[in-house]
Amino acid sequence: MANVVVAGAQWGDEGKGKIVDLLTKYADCVVRFQGGNNAGHTLVIDGKQYIFHLIPSGILYDNKTCMIGNGVVLDPAVLLQEMDELKEQGLTVTPKRLMISMNAHLLMPYHALIDQAGEAVLSSDKKIGTTGRGIGPCYEDKVARTGIRAGDLLDETLLREKLKRSVKEKNFLLEKLYGQKCVDYDEMLRHVMTCGEKLMPYLGDVSIALDTARKAGKNILFEGAQGTHLDVDHGTYPFVTSSNTVASNACTGSGFGVTHIDAVVGITKAYTTRVGAGPFPTELQDSVGEELQNNGHEFGATTGRPRRCGWLDGVVISDSVRLNGLTGLAITKLDVLSGMKELKVGTSYDLAGKKLASMPTNIRQLAAVQPVYESLEGWKEDITSATSLDQLPQAARNYLKRMEEVAGIPADIVSVGPDRSQTLLLHNPFEIKAK
Repeated sequence: MANVVVAGAQWGDEGKGKIVDLLTKYADCVVRFQGGNNAGHTLVIDGKQYIFHLIPSGILYDNKTCMIGNGVVLDPAVLLQEMDELKEQGLTVTPKRLMISMNAHLLMPYHALIDQAGEAVLSSDKKIGTTGRGIGPCYEDKVARTGIRAGDLLDETLLREKLKRSVKEKNFLLEKLYGQKCVDYDEMLRHVMTCGEKLMPYLGDVSIALDTARKAGKNILFEGAQGTHLDVDHGTYPFVTSSNTVASNACTGSGFGVTHIDAVVGITKAYTTRVGAGPFPTELQDSVGEELQNNGHEFGATTGRPRRCGWLDGVVISDSVRLNGLTGLAITKLDVLSGMKELKVGTSYDLAGKKLASMPTNIRQLAAVQPVYESLEGWKEDITSATSLDQLPQAARNYLKRMEEVAGIPADIVSVGPDRSQTLLLHNPFEIKAK
């Protein structure tokens, strides 16, 4: 028995979907513990692409239990659409396969309207780069103790009472602050009731289900969204998401005891990307950056926005090791670097002559740092057919070794191509290492 957390070690888009899919083979339960449909996990299996926004990636296995924890903000319409799309592909999602925490907060259409209106009024240099899905406003309601939870679908009187208050408040913001059209209470009620009727059979107590699974000796995999440096507390604030993305939130966001976590795998690309605004010290705004973007197909699964690309930032990775307590790395998209003569790794920052080994919390200072690079020899060989480390070019192995040295932890997994089969499992995190 082991319980493993998967967390992004950069700014999201690290390839968590593929790694979760790989590790799901060894898990009995797969749990999504934070975020919403602002995240997209892309999987390629036997050449077929799947994109998940809310349902845990483990749904592709017919003998796994998937759960959506209380830390997730759930857009019921998006979830139902995702379930319908899977059904069209021959995969029916039943209550036996998926459980939704009754404590998960529901994302309503007015949340997205508030999100989009709030971003629209900001000047270009102040925009956060939100996806406009309503994630932030939904979390705001949660913290303000005015949110609607999935369990409220079972109590129509309470649901109506909460919705009335929310619509009144949101209409004030939409009309008075943003000059937008108000939403209709009856329309919102019909929306949530229609969705709720379909989702009620999936509601349950995820915390109790997880504890029951743990006591029965089951393996549990916790699936995060976004990345460490988009964490609302520990990321590049204010250019962050609205939830805690670090591994410790796997427990808070699912109701699982923190002492029961056995391993934490940090997912990192072999280079660095970022979507939206915010500091990015190793960003390449040149032909090399374009090459990474094109070869890596760096366009968001949720928004379609092009991702900013740059060299591997070792400071970002080492900070993630500390913040998450990472026990191993899962390195993705190593194949994208094939054909590049020279590779660079940022090992520290220079801020006005001062060497920094970690990211400064002051956003203006972070924007001003210059990365200190080490150069490594690249390789020209195609590595997508490699099935072991020995089959990789020496230069590729040297690059992986340097990544491990900079992070201070070993690589558990190395991805050499987009398909599930193009992955080297060097150490299975469900097999507990001797201490």
